[in-house]
Amino acid sequence: MAKKTISISVEEKLKALYDLQCVDSEIDQLRVVRGELPVEIQDLEDEIAKLETRLEKFEEEKSILKADQKAKKVAIKNSEELIVRYKKQLENIKNNREFTSLTKELEFQELEIQLSDKRTNEIKAKVLMKDEVIASTTEDLNENKEDLEGKKSELAEITAETEKEEKALIKKSKSSQKKIDDRLLSSYERIRGSVRNGLALVSVDRDACGGCFNKIPPQRQLDIKLHKKIIVCEHCGRILVDYNILSEQE
Repeated sequence: MAKKTISISVEEKLKALYDLQCVDSEIDQLRVVRGELPVEIQDLEDEIAKLETRLEKFEEEKSILKADQKAKKVAIKNSEELIVRYKKQLENIKNNREFTSLTKELEFQELEIQLSDKRTNEIKAKVLMKDEVIASTTEDLNENKEDLEGKKSELAEITAETEKEEKALIKKSKSSQKKIDDRLLSSYERIRGSVRNGLALVSVDRDACGGCFNKIPPQRQLDIKLHKKIIVCEHCGRILVDYNILSEQE
């Protein structure tokens, strides 16, 4: 894209910058009305995503526990069936060797049942704890979702009220930018982005910079009044204009 060159006097450039600053300040003011809502909405959306991921993980862990619990119940049933079978076999034993072998198997299966029962109880306790965590997380998730909907509704309401005005101002801002050469416009935008209140152009007020309030030397004040060159504050870097040039605009 070809660079824009504007052949106008420094005074005219300063007046064009002043027009642009006024419009941009109005846009800033409209956006201030929205406050921290966009940031709060983003934070809530991030938190909801985290809670949903956490909830999904808890549900997955619970499913694994339930599957383990089911497997232990099957193991208990199998052991009980084996015990019944071994007890019937004991009724028809033929020697001590068979008796000893069956008795050991019975003891082993009874021990398996005890261990499975113990594990089942442990799993039940873990499932209960998991249910509590899931319930608490779900409650937090629902509260955040409700809060998010409220803030989105509030932002939508504010945006609806200011959108038309903001679009008109943005159009006006772009129109003002066309009157300013690329280099000066770039400096203006850089300064605006680096100062908290968005004021890249300020007037001299009571011998001081209207942005940082530092005193301006008399000779520098005279140069500003002459409108022969673009002068910036030595302390904050803002573009300085004489108050009289602003009065001429009004």
